[in-house]
Amino acid sequence: MSNITFSYSVIFGCLLTLSQWIWADRLFQPAIEQAAPERSLLLAISRAGDRLVAAGEQGVIIYSDDEALTWQQARVPSSTLLTAVHFFGKQTGWAVGHDGVVLHTQDGGQSWVMQLDGAKVNQLRVDAVTAELQYQRSLETVDPDRLENLGYQLDDAKAALDGAPSTPLLDLFFVDAQTGYAVGAYGLFLVTHDGGQHWRYKGQILPNPDSLHLNRIIKTKQGRLLILGEAGLLMQSEDKGENWQAIDLPYQGSFFSTVEADDGLYLMGLRGTVLKRSVDNEGVAVWDYVDSGLTATINDSVIIGYHAYLVGQGGALLKKQGDSFEPFLQRGLRSYSAVESVGHYLVVVGEGGVSRIDVSGGAGK
Repeated sequence: MSNITFSYSVIFGCLLTLSQWIWADRLFQPAIEQAAPERSLLLAISRAGDRLVAAGEQGVIIYSDDEALTWQQARVPSSTLLTAVHFFGKQTGWAVGHDGVVLHTQDGGQSWVMQLDGAKVNQLRVDAVTAELQYQRSLETVDPDRLENLGYQLDDAKAALDGAPSTPLLDLFFVDAQTGYAVGAYGLFLVTHDGGQHWRYKGQILPNPDSLHLNRIIKTKQGRLLILGEAGLLMQSEDKGENWQAIDLPYQGSFFSTVEADDGLYLMGLRGTVLKRSVDNEGVAVWDYVDSGLTATINDSVIIGYHAYLVGQGGALLKKQGDSFEPFLQRGLRSYSAVESVGHYLVVVGEGGVSRIDVSGGAGK
């Protein structure tokens, strides 16, 4: 081995060790107490009964018991970026984020413990794809395209296992206190049936051969599970996530949110894109564009009374009026990441932390 080759090997090894050390330090370093955590970059907000819980940068999780007027910071065992938070009931909740982290609370969000991290996620992925590949090879009729795709998935999974565990989880949803789902980058899909004590990787069962990013998972009023992703990806399950079907859409950009209004289901995403689902005379689902009047990405939505409100990049805030959407109270250029409601207020989180907006008169705090 030449001195140059040896030097490159040493440098690469040092860089890999450094990246793994930085990852481990961030993942297992408790979130630092902030002087004003409600002004941090926040990406998610959820209800825990009457309490509001928000999460974001450096593992910050905050909660409010007075309709978002004042906030307290929770005890969190990790300082990694958190991307989503979800509660089932008043006490039991989960949060997910970068580095494959899954956090759990049983006291309404005041304190959290870690249930899963990226190293374990990568191992779950290798094991699941390996098992699926062996099963497919054992069939009497072998699908060569399926085998080839699983081979690529396994190579990617092994490569991730050898590096720093940095797989981002982007969203989660629990249908009850035991059964939940988490989705993320590169087709990451996890399922638990015991409240998060154990997770299974299920990305290999999805109709997502290109391992596209999965941005959001929700449950519709009809009981279907929907996964929204990039490149126009929409998948649905009618049997609690056991089987999934891809749905053809007339748009090939990313989707980030849905809202179910009285007149149907809406999908929202990049560049102000809004699609509405309707049913034709033969009972077939049809997706049509709705003009939002926006060019900014729509990140989240909520319903107050008879109106849906949409929030997004660059301070975008829309109100659904009949069959159309109209701008509502432009408040600057700081982006909104997520929204909840309390009374006649929108509680939005994003680049500027928490904002409370009165939808009855347009005033905000």
